[in-house]
Amino acid sequence: MCAAARSGRARAQNRPIASRAVTVLFATHAAYLDHLAGPRHPERPERLNAVWEGVQLAGLAEALEPLVPVAATRAELERVHPMHYLDRIETICAAGGGRLDPDTYVTEGSWRAATLAAGAGLTAVRALQEGRADAAFCAVRPPGHHATGSESMGFCFVNNIAVVAAALAEQGERVMVFDFDAHHGNGTQAVFYHDPRVLFVSLHQWPLYPGTGRHIEVGEGAARGTTVNIPLPPGATGDVYLYAFDELVAPVASAFAPTWVLVSAGFDAHRNDPITEMALQAADYGPLIRRALALVPAGRRLAMLEGGYDLTALTNSSATVMRELAGVAGDPFEPATSGGPGHGAVRKAHDYWELEGLL
Repeated sequence: MCAAARSGRARAQNRPIASRAVTVLFATHAAYLDHLAGPRHPERPERLNAVWEGVQLAGLAEALEPLVPVAATRAELERVHPMHYLDRIETICAAGGGRLDPDTYVTEGSWRAATLAAGAGLTAVRALQEGRADAAFCAVRPPGHHATGSESMGFCFVNNIAVVAAALAEQGERVMVFDFDAHHGNGTQAVFYHDPRVLFVSLHQWPLYPGTGRHIEVGEGAARGTTVNIPLPPGATGDVYLYAFDELVAPVASAFAPTWVLVSAGFDAHRNDPITEMALQAADYGPLIRRALALVPAGRRLAMLEGGYDLTALTNSSATVMRELAGVAGDPFEPATSGGPGHGAVRKAHDYWELEGLL
């Protein structure tokens, strides 16, 4: 448990907590604080403190079961990333750090942080398979969903959720990755674009970095129809996200019949985020993730932190998601939103899927 978690536990408020019948694993590690992306960088260690404050806000400090991550092994990482790519990053970190690409920087502690970030999901899956809990939330950094198999970008260099999805797929599971970060999870898409064992779903702002995630990107070969992209315009609100899920994501997911749901939980679609232009508030994440979790039984649900760079928004939004994982009702920390643009973009994507015979 990181220092923020230890100090936060001492400040636990007297709030209702989850029933002991519902257990949520909370995986984090102090080593994540040793990854430094650069001065004044939005992906900063304080983000983990903000998530722990979300635990306190949700009244879950005594309901979550701490889980200490075990670092991912090279063999586990190499299901997604080739050896030469990993060697390069590990060497740069061992030499004190440096720039991997124009917007991704590592320091000496970044390699260990990254292996523990990927390992958090793997550790949580093993614990869930042992029946130790009903769901898991992995408060990790660095984030991962922009990292392709052999290219770092967008603050990401090891694709945490892809490492977990690949491990589950190798076990014969049918895995759905649900990514609601405002930035398209291009790396996760690239890893599984030809893999029919993994359904990748992304709701994201368009246009926005990295410039991928058009509605016509649906997978190729045997995996055609297992990538779902719903690009939404700036200003999209919570009702648009729910409309997108109900109109397109739900029928595709039903046909795919996932046995696990992994959530790339990026909270930068919040209206206060400094690097995006979406209009969500914390309450909007509740019904959205509730729909995704309902696709699989308890014990097969895992969320991993991705983006989210306004600290107050990150606290409120992560608190909302952890409440849903724990099955705890409560007053919203911020009101839900509606009335923004985007219904037309959803219909466009839906019509394309119908026209191509994918629905």
